[in-house]
Amino acid sequence: MQFNGWPDQALDVLLRLEGEPSNEVREEHRKDRERLVRKPMIALLNDVADTNPAYADYSVWSYAKDTWWWQHQTATIRLARKVEIGLRFDLDGLYVKGAWHYPDPGQVELYRAAVADKDSGPVLARAIDTLRHKGYEVGGDVMKVMPRGYSPQHERAELLRHRSVVAGRALDHDDMLMTAKALDWVLDTAADLDPMLSWFAQHVTVPEDP
Repeated sequence: MQFNGWPDQALDVLLRLEGEPSNEVREEHRKDRERLVRKPMIALLNDVADTNPAYADYSVWSYAKDTWWWQHQTATIRLARKVEIGLRFDLDGLYVKGAWHYPDPGQVELYRAAVADKDSGPVLARAIDTLRHKGYEVGGDVMKVMPRGYSPQHERAELLRHRSVVAGRALDHDDMLMTAKALDWVLDTAADLDPMLSWFAQHVTVPEDP
């Protein structure tokens, strides 16, 4: 199945699922939602994976009791432990983010050491500055105070206070969402995010216990 965009009817289905739809309403639209909303996301991720084997480990989420999952079609591309690209299609358009979040024990310490390092730290800072310059929103879980052992005057003090980092942007142009051009936009976004995500995969991955 090749990705050719989401059909116009996909937004119609999501409109019918707004608010707090009953179980009966959800079941009434299940098949249409699967065909018009979820399957195009699967096709998109298949095509993305075909461009680069690094994107082959992905999941396209299905439904749950919480109505939010019916109203938003999400997917995840796993690049390393807790390092991923997330996608979300809903009535607001398509949102793509690169993230290191929900860290395993030990990852935050590795992150801080790599940020403070004179060689690896500037690499991440430049990658994030570039994303901000391109219009990406950068956030995450940020401490109000500096972590113990690090100076508030450190040149990368802002990054040292992070316990997760997320950078993303949205595609809200219906004329692109409804065509294969959305695939090119996702690939361009993945390329933009690659310097940051590659840094996390290299510096914040905890070796697995054999």
